[in-house]
Amino acid sequence: MENVLKGIKAFLFDVDGVFTNGGILADLNGELYRTFDSKDSFAIRMASMHGYRLGIITGGRSESIPKRFIQCGILPEDVYLGSRDKIEDFEDFCRKYDLIPEEILYMGDDLPDVPVMKHCGFGVAPADAVEEALEAADYICTRPGGSGSVREVVQMVMKVQGTWELDVQDYKRKF
Repeated sequence: MENVLKGIKAFLFDVDGVFTNGGILADLNGELYRTFDSKDSFAIRMASMHGYRLGIITGGRSESIPKRFIQCGILPEDVYLGSRDKIEDFEDFCRKYDLIPEEILYMGDDLPDVPVMKHCGFGVAPADAVEEALEAADYICTRPGGSGSVREVVQMVMKVQGTWELDVQDYKRKF
């Protein structure tokens, strides 16, 4: 596993059930609200500061999704909303950054994520993912979605690669 992690250059994630516990609140106007774990967000900022390519591929369509992840260092053009064919979006991300699938870690929790999990270099699922995603995963986190599972896997990769170090001045400049 360590050899595979050393080759990771990019992280792609689903949102609901990965960055969140899957729960969504809706108000009377149809506005959707999600809760994110701050430790997951910090891990994404760390990866961003160290030059990893980052992206989101989600079936969700709320404009709050890109707004949330832009704050973490993900470029708006790397947030794929309303994805119905995640392999198509995965391949677009690969082409855009001249990456091969083996260089990408993808984290998902449900059936639409399974094809990408099988196609990427390292498929990851939160502990509470559906059975099919757990079976497709190369690694199953010890934590459930929305409770630090993103932090767990990003930190694991960055520690293996020797990049899990905080430069406070860089952090202040970028965030």
